[in-house]
Amino acid sequence: MTYKAPFTKWLELDSGKFKDPALIQTRHLSDLKGLFSDSEAETSLLKDNPLIYEVYLAYDGDFQEGQLGYSTTLIYPGKVGNEYFFTKGHYHAKGDRAELYYCIKGEGYLLMQTPEGEVNAQHMTAGAGAYVPPYWGHRTVNTGKDVFVFLAVYPADAGYDYGSIAEKGFASILVENNGKTELVENPKYRA
Repeated sequence: MTYKAPFTKWLELDSGKFKDPALIQTRHLSDLKGLFSDSEAETSLLKDNPLIYEVYLAYDGDFQEGQLGYSTTLIYPGKVGNEYFFTKGHYHAKGDRAELYYCIKGEGYLLMQTPEGEVNAQHMTAGAGAYVPPYWGHRTVNTGKDVFVFLAVYPADAGYDYGSIAEKGFASILVENNGKTELVENPKYRA
């Protein structure tokens, strides 16, 4: 039998970035085109095409059952219209796989939904650990004034299903209304 060698990756806590990541993914507004509820505000902001978030994968190897993947995500502060910046969101391709998010710094929400559209929003600040149960779609949202950073740990074979979110959207969104964060129905959601 060949054994996977143990390893260590160092996380810079101030920045939320791994010192030697296996892979870095960046997502600009153009990568999330059509996902925000205010199409007019999105079109206007696309001229600048701001960086919305970055993902630093510590381990990007064996996507086999029994292995774990882990990464940090940095979501920058900002809004499209009154809707806060968020990650694309996904279900797991293997729906029976769970995930754990641990907030390192900043403030935001882990927004989750079932395939039927039942919604759950977990508020996260530094030190909060939030659990994504099997079969729940999930996205993270920065509702603070600073970068929102969290560590994600997941079964390496979970895979990603971005298509379901791209097709239907999320049932609810987080917006700023009179200086407060509110969870509201997404007018673009297709049940």
